[in-house]
Amino acid sequence: MSQLFEQIQPYKNLLKNFTSLSVLQLTNYLFPIIVLPYVVRILGPDKYGLVQFAAAFNAYFLLLCDYSFGLTGTRLISQHRNDSQKLSEIFSSIIFIKIIFYIITFLLLVILIYSIERFHEEWLVYLFSSGMVLGSVLSPLWYFQGIEQMKYITMLQVASRTIATIFIFILIQTNSDYLILVIINSSSQLAIGLSGLIVCILKFKIQISFPGSDRIMKLLKEGWNIFLSSISINVYTTSNTFVLGLFASDTVVGYYAAADKIRIAFQGMQSTLSLSVFPFVSKLVKESYSAFINFNRKLLKISVGSGLIVSLILFIYADDLVNIILGKSFSHSTDLLRIISVLPILISFSNVFGIQTMLPLGYDKSFNKIIGFAALVHIILLLIFVPHYLADGVAYTVVITESIVTSFMFVYLRYKKINLFS
Repeated sequence: MSQLFEQIQPYKNLLKNFTSLSVLQLTNYLFPIIVLPYVVRILGPDKYGLVQFAAAFNAYFLLLCDYSFGLTGTRLISQHRNDSQKLSEIFSSIIFIKIIFYIITFLLLVILIYSIERFHEEWLVYLFSSGMVLGSVLSPLWYFQGIEQMKYITMLQVASRTIATIFIFILIQTNSDYLILVIINSSSQLAIGLSGLIVCILKFKIQISFPGSDRIMKLLKEGWNIFLSSISINVYTTSNTFVLGLFASDTVVGYYAAADKIRIAFQGMQSTLSLSVFPFVSKLVKESYSAFINFNRKLLKISVGSGLIVSLILFIYADDLVNIILGKSFSHSTDLLRIISVLPILISFSNVFGIQTMLPLGYDKSFNKIIGFAALVHIILLLIFVPHYLADGVAYTVVITESIVTSFMFVYLRYKKINLFS
């Protein structure tokens, strides 16, 4: 028993962080899955597709506002977690940068809404969707990840999502209530962000100060390569719904978005594992390279095993999942779900190769080059396939791109003589 305790002790914070993140991710994916069958039946493919298209459109602004702090901010906080003054400096600088970026993107959003007819027709949907961007800007999730104290943001998230879910069932009654759905989602995200800031200031004694220009430029420079990678990743992940909406109707967008929602929900455990492990390996690699490699070898087995199970479930039970969760009006989503069912197993490989191995080792530029090349290929394939095959074209393109990313990362690690399969 004592030997077991000694083996677990080094991973104590990791296990606590993983547990909190599991609950957090559960709220991110479980609550949407709870309301998804209700919402898609009330709104229908048309209005549901509009809401998802607006969210995908605002995701570009969220990408800019986040810059790369979801990873670089977490890494910095993890490395300086014992220096309270340094933590306050990093915290203040990141929040300041993100708020400035939000102001810029919001002004750009307003200009686009009034300049482009596609957006002007439903301008309130796009405007209120921006609330989710602001909520994410204010949310210090990266700070809690870095100090491996996820229980606070988890409690806030669970409370907010629960209230939002109750309001959705009460207020969404007809397909004309789609704007109310957007307002509820944005309000929920804003509540989480503001509450998280308050916890950081009161509980963790973060001192907010105006950052100097040197600190701002240093953070922007340090995160530049990962930011470019984030843009590239966005091209072949969250932007697919938006690109599809440029060529297809809101109904077709609804078919694809709904199928992808199911895939993301089932893939939630992988996301939890990734978020909880990254600050741990970022710290571990500075302490012991051999321990870092051995840990990632174990991580690869767990990640790939879970990814394979999820992929098989999605492929085998696609018909049942679509009928139960989405309803008969979304029958076109079945084939789409089967196509993208291979993504969990592919992403399980690329996550360990890239996020958990290349970035902690400082191979940011190489990581960026791989992702950038994949994004370029993705854009070319989208322009070829989507006009002719619409949602099917997007699904096949995503699978091809993820395969390229996984293969190139594997080859790069072998080139660096890093073997995670021993």
